[in-house]
Amino acid sequence: MATPDHDHLTAMWARHADDVYAYARRRIGPTSAPDVVAEVFTIAIAHPDRLPPDPLPWLYRTAWNVIANTRRADIRRTETWAALAREATALSDDPGTVVSDRAALLEALKTLSEDDREALLLTTWEGLDARRAAHAAGCSTATFSVRLHRARRRLERALDDTPIATEEVTP
Repeated sequence: MATPDHDHLTAMWARHADDVYAYARRRIGPTSAPDVVAEVFTIAIAHPDRLPPDPLPWLYRTAWNVIANTRRADIRRTETWAALAREATALSDDPGTVVSDRAALLEALKTLSEDDREALLLTTWEGLDARRAAHAAGCSTATFSVRLHRARRRLERALDDTPIATEEVTP
């Protein structure tokens, strides 16, 4: 199919956006469904050459892929937080220390540049390997690997500079 023009894409939105929303809503609920619809049509606009003459099945499949990616990211995020919680608990049974350590980590992250935070979060939070994270960051794998290495070093230094509450509270 030839590259659709703006009017064709607008007509496709008008004709199928509600269908894609209903599809997504049945699978992940009303809160996340609008985000799925937005992502599906963003992909359609970015890749009009992929659109077949009857785009609805393609839109449904794309929505399915977006939902699957969202679920995988949610699982990775949950696993990451659970691992962090286990690690923090293993380091200390005192909830106050766990909270202060987490606060120190968040403060240290705030000191980093946006690129550094993005490199760290793409790999740890989103669970991407260096190649996929580089693609998401818009750079080569080699550049991303260097950026990630430097970001980790900067985070370590920032954590060393961030005071962690070590005072003992006595009743």
